[in-house]
Amino acid sequence: MIKHYYWPTPNGHKTAIMLEEVELEYEVCTVNILEGDQFDPAFIAISPNNRIPAIVDTDGPQGEPYTVFESGAILMYLAEKTGKLWPQDSVERYDVIQWLMFQMGNVGPMFGQNGYFQGYCPEDVPLAKERYHNVCKQLYGVMDRRLGESEYLAGSNYSIADVATFPWAMPKQQEMHRIDITQYPNVKRWSETVAMRPAVQRGIAVMAEDMKVGNPTEETYNNMFGAKQFKQ
Repeated sequence: MIKHYYWPTPNGHKTAIMLEEVELEYEVCTVNILEGDQFDPAFIAISPNNRIPAIVDTDGPQGEPYTVFESGAILMYLAEKTGKLWPQDSVERYDVIQWLMFQMGNVGPMFGQNGYFQGYCPEDVPLAKERYHNVCKQLYGVMDRRLGESEYLAGSNYSIADVATFPWAMPKQQEMHRIDITQYPNVKRWSETVAMRPAVQRGIAVMAEDMKVGNPTEETYNNMFGAKQFKQ
């Protein structure tokens, strides 16, 4: 059994999709980041940087419970545990790892900053909006060129690299990030293809109605973006 510490954000969607793809039994353990559940010491004991998602595999290595935090590490762990979406060939596996790291080190952080300044920042900061929007478009260009060469990010087969990246580039995120997807036809094709997968649809649907930030209250903003983040 996988205990899935979760809230329906792009990073949360990654692991929800992955659990559906690999067909492991899991239990959703809600971590409401709007209300500050991520600062609960019991959760920080599982995820030291107070970020979702995290998992506890009750049947981990040697049959003992095992905790994994950081979404990319969770995807790799579940792929190795099940042998799915994870090539055995070393070259193909490192192709997957490279594109997974591209998402973890670039797409997630930069798209997240773009989304913050475009939609959540209480001040209008034109320089930040322009900077992160341009970085976002540059990364879309990288993906578009890659997906012009191969069906999926790491090659001809769907993998954890696609699982990791899709939630940051699905239509809802494109709108938030002010991206005209018609300028990136290969990303558009890939995004539509991934979105049709039943496991992806099931993963995105987990608690889909709960992440409704809209105009955040002062408390919600502080829990998600404010000084409380730095008091751990």
